[in-house]
Amino acid sequence: MKRILLLICVMFSTAAITAQENKLAIGVILDAANDKPLESVNIVNLNQVTGTTTNNNGEFEIAAKVNDTLHLSYLGYKSIKVRVTNDWLKFGSSEIKLTELALALEKVVVNQLRLTGYLEVDIQQVPAPNDNYRYQISGLPTGYEASKPSGINKIIGSIFNPADFLHRMFGKKPNELRKLKKMKQDDEIRNLLASKFDREMLTALLNVEKVDLDEIVSQCNYSKGFIQSANDLQILDAISECYEEYKVLSRGRNKRL
Repeated sequence: MKRILLLICVMFSTAAITAQENKLAIGVILDAANDKPLESVNIVNLNQVTGTTTNNNGEFEIAAKVNDTLHLSYLGYKSIKVRVTNDWLKFGSSEIKLTELALALEKVVVNQLRLTGYLEVDIQQVPAPNDNYRYQISGLPTGYEASKPSGINKIIGSIFNPADFLHRMFGKKPNELRKLKKMKQDDEIRNLLASKFDREMLTALLNVEKVDLDEIVSQCNYSKGFIQSANDLQILDAISECYEEYKVLSRGRNKRL
């Protein structure tokens, strides 16, 4: 009987602790200049790796606990990070304002081709195609992308040194490696990343600098063309794929030893 009572007490205690930790952070996001609600603002809980967007009234709610950090981003506005406080969760909705960025147009240079009528001469003026190739290694479900001149060297390097850069980057940050799996499983996060190309949310989630993020993908044998053109979701999948290949090759090494 005592054991049953003890078990019931433990169950209620656990439920109470869970209820205290898992609450909803409710808020409304406005334009700082005119207090108009902003629709479709991206909100991501960086600690729990969950995401949502605001409705047409600028309102949102997301699972959070005290000291979680929310990353807010919206096209044309300055992204911010907001810490979830006990008062916020206790007293209800919070009003958050985003500041619009000044947009600058980049100068575009158009190079006109001057054809001579001689095929041998004119063909030299045509820009070379982007020679990106993907190579397959036997035993791995996916391949390696690399530029043509250095592709073979990169493959050989990856066999003997598979994604060591990725391991060094995240070796002291095991939580970030666990976030990779969470990000791939959360449909809201994947949808948000698929529409982004600035790496901002991805760097915030993985807690790395943009230059380090590009270097990781490069060291995982993805071409410069892929890095420049891929959206954030493709970069996430590339890093995740690279890490899975690293684990496959590492298991193979351990078996041989």
